[in-house]
Amino acid sequence: MATKVVVDLRSDTVTKPSEAMRASMAAADVDYDVRGADPTARRFQEKMAELMGKEAALFVPSGTMGNLVSVLAHCDVRGSEVILGDDSHIHLYENGGISTLGGVHPKTVRNNSDGTMDIDSIVAAIRPPGGGLYYPTTRLICLENTHGNSGGKCLSAEYTEKVGEIAKSHGLKLHIDGARIFNASVALGVPVDRLVRAADSVSVCISKGLGAPVGSVIVGSKAFIDKAKILRKTLGGGMRQVGVLCAAAHVAVHDNVGKLADDHRKAKALADGLNKIEQFRVDSASVQTNMVFLDIVDSRISSNKLCQVLGTHNVLASPRSPKSVRLVLHYQISDDDVQYALTCFKKAAEQLLMGSTELEHLAEQLLMGTTKNSYGQ
Repeated sequence: MATKVVVDLRSDTVTKPSEAMRASMAAADVDYDVRGADPTARRFQEKMAELMGKEAALFVPSGTMGNLVSVLAHCDVRGSEVILGDDSHIHLYENGGISTLGGVHPKTVRNNSDGTMDIDSIVAAIRPPGGGLYYPTTRLICLENTHGNSGGKCLSAEYTEKVGEIAKSHGLKLHIDGARIFNASVALGVPVDRLVRAADSVSVCISKGLGAPVGSVIVGSKAFIDKAKILRKTLGGGMRQVGVLCAAAHVAVHDNVGKLADDHRKAKALADGLNKIEQFRVDSASVQTNMVFLDIVDSRISSNKLCQVLGTHNVLASPRSPKSVRLVLHYQISDDDVQYALTCFKKAAEQLLMGSTELEHLAEQLLMGTTKNSYGQ
């Protein structure tokens, strides 16, 4: 029996390990990583530190832990404050861990549609010296690149360096949530180490666009990573023969960074195709990397219903709001998959509109029946 085609556009975290990843995991040379003895983990961490232009790196189980460890390492006094975007992943989607576990207070600044925060607003958010009797102490600024809730927008090296200069001049640290930093590097045509040069720490997710099954890496100075190792252990992230996972992560970086440009091309193709369907709109100019935010312009179609009908055609997507759907491309989505998905979007819209018309017709009949009965009475 032929396997049904499933086009999974919910996220770039849904990829399955490649054969090369599975082979590398099976053959990995491993040891006790909590004590720093796993040779595969050491090699991978050294490679990531080199790629990112930092002194050292540390493998962690997830991006959420990577960001949490980084914030806690910089804000090692309870009551510290971090400046971050109001639409950032750390603020919205990481369970409030910086506050719950670290006693760190978030000071939010409005994110612009391109994922940036206004420079003047960042400066204004920094607490004045000597205000410790009343206010938290600002110790950290966080950026996100690419910025997920802005549709995968890229922050430029120039912008990041401006924020870095502000942080340095006020005695603060700068952390970048770089879950998809390689997507930004490829889209901007800027080496990844240049994009993060101003940062004191960066978290990099290996299991999103790069397609590894598990894990993120945090990079920074040797002193920062020494603190991060202790925090990773405290949070339950110290693992034994972690080289099994680092082997797959190494393959992901080696094999898949070069495929990101193709993911971006396919995202553009999907956006262009969706714009040809009357009920949908995509701002094609906003598609910079591997994300597409689809707006539903027909009042009769909701995102939940659309995703339900798409699911019956084996196209998986996630509602972003009642009238918006987020679609994410990755290297296991082919050009044929994109075309199949476009066909299914068109079919789904037709099905939903047909159902809506039938309901309207039924409602009219019921209304007419009610009217006749009232006359009869």
